Amino acid sequence: MFVLINLKAYPCDPIDIASIAAEVAANTGVRIAVAPQAADLAAVAETGVETWAQHVSSIEHGSHTGSTLAEAASRAGAEGTLLNHSEHRLRLADIDGSLRAAERAGLETIVCANNPKQIAAASRLDPDSVAVEPPELIGTGTPVSKADPDIVTDSVDAASGTPVLCGAGISTGEDLVAASDLGAEGVLLASGVAKADDPRTALESLVDPIA
Repeated sequence: MFVLINLKAYPCDPIDIASIAAEVAANTGVRIAVAPQAADLAAVAETGVETWAQHVSSIEHGSHTGSTLAEAASRAGAEGTLLNHSEHRLRLADIDGSLRAAERAGLETIVCANNPKQIAAASRLDPDSVAVEPPELIGTGTPVSKADPDIVTDSVDAASGTPVLCGAGISTGEDLVAASDLGAEGVLLASGVAKADDPRTALESLVDPIA
């Protein structure tokens, strides 16, 4: 199982969480990555944790002020990127452009989607993985695997062989196991670790059932 911690723009210490994630990954053998703000990519990568960008833009080098160049994210230490998160929606053409930009820069990709129908469309664009995240469950602490397990199983079917991750409301080891049982190959989470009073304990408890 792949565990990707999205730090969003939360007021957490990205270096502290990245260092914890690197240690937990090394101690357990679980694949754990951290997606910080773009300005923190290099510092997070220096901790040794697998580092992901929260987004890259569908651009090449040129006059694109305010965009996130895939090559710049890669140079900063990113190994992959999220795309089309529910908090950063893209048009289908822009998802495709960002996928091609990520491919050009050697970044692994996860395209997020709200439901199985969108998962099917995203999978046809040939990302490395897709992630199903019903937006109404994000940050609630109620995982989709409990709220509506059919969304996960239907997304796995709709993905036609593309690996599926499960997001929204993931916070416990039980949630991770449930996602795996439904066919997901990883999870996305944010507040369960990034806003935890004790991020180390939260992350260790999360991965303990699969370590």
